[in-house]
Amino acid sequence: MPVNSPRRAVLSTAALTLAFSALVLSESAYAAKPVGSDKGAGTDQQGGSDETGIYAAARIQYSGAVAKGGSGNVASSDVNWTPPPCWYAPYLGAKDFKKKMSKDIDTSKNTPGMGGTAGSAIGELERHYEDDYGWTDTPGYKDYNVEKDGEGMFWAGVENPDEPDYLKRKSCTDLPFWVENGEAPPPQHEEAITPEMLAALAYQHMELPDTEVTLAPEAITKVNLPTWAWLDDAAFDEVQATAAINVPGFNIEATTTATPKSLTLDPGTEDATTIPANGECPITDGRIGEPYAKGRSDETPPCGIVYGRSSNGGTFPLKASLTWEISWTGTGQAGPVGLPDGTIEAVQDITVQEAQAVNR
Repeated sequence: MPVNSPRRAVLSTAALTLAFSALVLSESAYAAKPVGSDKGAGTDQQGGSDETGIYAAARIQYSGAVAKGGSGNVASSDVNWTPPPCWYAPYLGAKDFKKKMSKDIDTSKNTPGMGGTAGSAIGELERHYEDDYGWTDTPGYKDYNVEKDGEGMFWAGVENPDEPDYLKRKSCTDLPFWVENGEAPPPQHEEAITPEMLAALAYQHMELPDTEVTLAPEAITKVNLPTWAWLDDAAFDEVQATAAINVPGFNIEATTTATPKSLTLDPGTEDATTIPANGECPITDGRIGEPYAKGRSDETPPCGIVYGRSSNGGTFPLKASLTWEISWTGTGQAGPVGLPDGTIEAVQDITVQEAQAVNR
């Protein structure tokens, strides 16, 4: 394998990246996307396919409590935590990769205006995959590795379609690289997909039950009268979402589990107090809060709100946030690993009327 000097390697790396970008941008189907970006990140649980049949296998498959067509409804309690904006994943076998890449290179070479630096870079890209042209830590390939077909796959960058930051989403720009079946991707490709990344993606796509807080009184309460709040027992079932990649020679998965932890109440006005004082109602004896029962109007609820003034004919926006404890298990993990807590919020309008006392 020809190996370039350090200076030459820098120039060649830049040239190859430029060539690959030019090739990608020349195709309307891949406009401004890394190769494979429309094949490996879909949330369609049925996968996808084309004439090679390989894309369906390489797609991330989501199952369990996941949203269809995009992100789920869980917000991380850690504002600094984010799922991966992009990653590298299995793309095509050697023969299929040669069929696609050689065709794309040939098309780009014959595209009007594809001359000068871009044209030279396309030639370097062709040499990389056809003539064993590589550089330090990055091997070249002889005839697209077709003699190893079935023994591994070319991996390529995939965008996370739910990542709002354009630059982050498009930051996995390494050229497609070969990974032998059963082997780990080369270490320089730090964004190669892992079970931990799959767990984060499952977290991102997780769909948790809506937070439905029961109140007594239900929608109209009185000044200085405790309003009881509690959650139905059904809210305490744990929820799971799984993300997996299953292709020949590479099979990993991760299951993310959410378990209800506590309920936080925000009364929607400063003229109110929460019970407990910090507004956080923990799980006690397998439930949050207690249902109100007739004859308990003089008792202090374990979870609730006391409004200090009326809403003057309007309403206060009571926000209830249910916190879920998040963990995951996956390929190669001996036990659960923690992730930042997740929250689900719901807002309901509360009317508060003036009254000194009321019989319930």
